Amino acid sequence: MTRPKRLNATFVKSVKRPGRYGDGRGGHGLSLLVKPTQSGRLSKTWAQRLHIDGRAVNVGLGPYPVVTLADARKAALENRRVTYRGGDPRAGATPTFAEAAWSVVRLRRATWRRGSKSEAQWRASLQTYVFPVIGNKPVDRITTADVLSVLTPIWNEKRITAQRLRGRISYVMKWCIGRGYRLSDPAGDAVTAALPHKVKRKQHFRALPHSEVAGAMARVRAAKTWPGITLAFRFQVLTAARAAEVRRATWDEIDWKQRVWTVPAEHMKAGREHRVPLSTQALAVLREARGLRSEAGLLFPSPRGGMMGRNAPATLAHRLALGCVPHGFRSSFRDWTAETEVSRDVAEAALAHVVQDPVEAAYRRTDLFEQRRSVMEQWGDYVMPGGLAR
Repeated sequence: MTRPKRLNATFVKSVKRPGRYGDGRGGHGLSLLVKPTQSGRLSKTWAQRLHIDGRAVNVGLGPYPVVTLADARKAALENRRVTYRGGDPRAGATPTFAEAAWSVVRLRRATWRRGSKSEAQWRASLQTYVFPVIGNKPVDRITTADVLSVLTPIWNEKRITAQRLRGRISYVMKWCIGRGYRLSDPAGDAVTAALPHKVKRKQHFRALPHSEVAGAMARVRAAKTWPGITLAFRFQVLTAARAAEVRRATWDEIDWKQRVWTVPAEHMKAGREHRVPLSTQALAVLREARGLRSEAGLLFPSPRGGMMGRNAPATLAHRLALGCVPHGFRSSFRDWTAETEVSRDVAEAALAHVVQDPVEAAYRRTDLFEQRRSVMEQWGDYVMPGGLAR
């Protein structure tokens, strides 16, 4: 869909590509923010970029379609008049966190079961842990760092309490987004990435920090060994796939025109067909693999043309002293998505993780493929920078 120089009602209604769309010259800093929600749908919200007291700030103007393009333009013009006179259009309008939280408690009161302790628990936890830190702060100025300052001191000793608090803070922030007081949830995925993980007895696969993956990929590409092993290794990292899926992959699973690898259900851990968008770098690896011979049609055969041994990539990682195993790059990818603010749903779909909640699974009707395509292209650029030559 062609983006107009200035927004119009038809474009605002029909645009589906995530991004920020400005209203052009004369728009007074007005823009439409389109982004995916955790349910796989799109949210559209209005924002205005203003300079207040010498500082650039974003002012939320509310969600579309509750606030139409005409409404947003009218509000943007009025805000610009206020700032021109030296005023602050937010003055007296943006609530503090405590004020917003009490509004949410009143709103939720009707949904809580009569006689339950829900309201008392909300009030007690907010007053004890949250209000002393951010209670008096305007909601549009609360950052992820502020949320961390609430949660970090109790995260290890009172993990359950801290997790519930994070959910309550997030609920209040989402209410603020709906009211147009802010544009994002500071208690979202970035908080999870910054807090220490719970210590478990389960042995996890050794993984590299995502910032070291590009270096590891360069060493694998330069390794003197059977090309099928290095190509399979690189393809697994670029697609965030499991080793067994890559070892069993055949050429008839590749759609070159659509740039898709369709993994059949019998090759998947969950027993369900999985589509993998192929990045520019992943396609380059496949073009190199065309020279390998296999009567079985395998993408990455052994030197004799059969299926590659299950330990071959891991043995290469050990020989190169990478400090990880191939499967661990899935963890590197997941950490990267968290730190680059990729939505949890898109990241989990890219890893082909099964939705555990049966209710959520029943309503999940999309594999978020187009959103995953963009993410995998960015991942390819991140781990294979500087060209595609071997």
